[in-house]
Amino acid sequence: VCMERVSSMNGERSLFSIFVSIQIALMTVTLFPIRLFLAAFMMLLAWPFAFIASVGRNEMVVEPQSLWRKFVDVALRTIMRVMWFAGGFHWMTVKGRQALPAEAPILTLGPHSSYFDAIPVTMSMSSIVMKAESKDIPVWGTLIKYIRPVFVSRSDQDSRKKTVEEIKRRAQSGGEWPQIMIFPEGTCTNRSCLITYKPGAFIPAVPVQPVVIKYPNKMVRKGVTSLGSVFFFSPQFLPVYTPSEEEKNNPALFAHNVRHLMAKALDIPITDYSFEDCQLAMAEGQLRLPVDTCLLEFAKLVRRLGLKPQNVEKVLQEFGNRARKMEGEKLGLEAFAHYLDVPVSDMLRDIFSLFNEQEDNMIDIREYVIALSVVCRPAKTLETMKLAFRMFEAEEDGAITVAELACILKTALGVADLDVSRLFVAIDTEDTGKLTFGKFRSFAEHHPNFSEDYLSTDNTGRNGCPHQPNATPNAKPQTNGFCPDFSPRDNHHDTTTDDSVKKHN
Repeated sequence: VCMERVSSMNGERSLFSIFVSIQIALMTVTLFPIRLFLAAFMMLLAWPFAFIASVGRNEMVVEPQSLWRKFVDVALRTIMRVMWFAGGFHWMTVKGRQALPAEAPILTLGPHSSYFDAIPVTMSMSSIVMKAESKDIPVWGTLIKYIRPVFVSRSDQDSRKKTVEEIKRRAQSGGEWPQIMIFPEGTCTNRSCLITYKPGAFIPAVPVQPVVIKYPNKMVRKGVTSLGSVFFFSPQFLPVYTPSEEEKNNPALFAHNVRHLMAKALDIPITDYSFEDCQLAMAEGQLRLPVDTCLLEFAKLVRRLGLKPQNVEKVLQEFGNRARKMEGEKLGLEAFAHYLDVPVSDMLRDIFSLFNEQEDNMIDIREYVIALSVVCRPAKTLETMKLAFRMFEAEEDGAITVAELACILKTALGVADLDVSRLFVAIDTEDTGKLTFGKFRSFAEHHPNFSEDYLSTDNTGRNGCPHQPNATPNAKPQTNGFCPDFSPRDNHHDTTTDDSVKKHN
């Protein structure tokens, strides 16, 4: 009977999938052009209102809300609502009450999963944090400038610091400025959990109002969207969260507690992985990280200990030179801490355990340098390999052996076992038993997918790591499909510590 029910359910799901696919296909061909035209028309209609209201405005001074500006504000909200209706968002159920700017200067939204998350911005005309290039987009750029966003300039090295200072200035103005909506995840995810929050929204140490975003549609939850479909959107404004004195002095703890509250409201788990981890997992280098790589765990620990250098190239070169002089000498935990100039801690022990493959309480510092290079510059595969060759190569011929190549690539991929024999033979056409970086680079340039074509991993039952440290409670395993898209907002460093998490727990 059970088997018959399962078979019946599978048949219904199959028919449902076929029906939905046909429905989406037909509506995309018929209804989509009409909706696209209406949405574009409403955006063009909003442009003159936003343009006139923005003329002559001082970006550093907030002007009084005159009758004219109130009219423009209402007009734009109405036009934007019609635009979203044309796009398929017929029903929007808002739960809770949006706090006033004086009550909560900052609104934290999550999870961030698509451009549809901009709906609360157009509903409230709140400010957001955006890249400076956005204001130059025709039509849309004018609408963006109207809501007075905090712009982040990627060309300015001090942009992160300036962004934080501007958020603090507005948040601490006593409600004079419009509220700032921030997606503290800093990237798009698939809504299955909340990743680590960046501290930018919490550094001002002012009350924040958490806002959770829900898409009741089953198809949207599964990632199936079309402008021929009808969507449901349900933002929920949670009660204002006022930080304690401890949270005011520790933005990471403040961020963690707000994230925990939002995850509970969404009924989804949290994970300690962050925006930087998404960048690492999605890097377009020649060494694409496998799903079970332990470099994501390594990256998290490096970030928490503050071991990620500001001047990456200079620090890696120094580490490489020091490691080369050691000629493969292994270090214990105390010597490892001295090498990094940090005290021995539980997190340092976790990093140490990742490289303690033989479980003899000794590690090869060259492996740490390779892993750090991958984490700091994930797309620069050849630069990492050049650094690795320089640390491992023999002085007499500048070459490495097949065992050394296996150690390098195993560390660069963060896996426990790796077969490099096919790759080594393919490069070593003269059968010398050794490889130089020049030969490797030439081969990699002619075979950009060499890692997929020539390397074979086998991590069955080992989770990709020689010795996996204790997992963080409530954390979900990271996969390359965890971050299907990312749109950087305010790229501030995450400074969460284990101590802050323990205090919360």
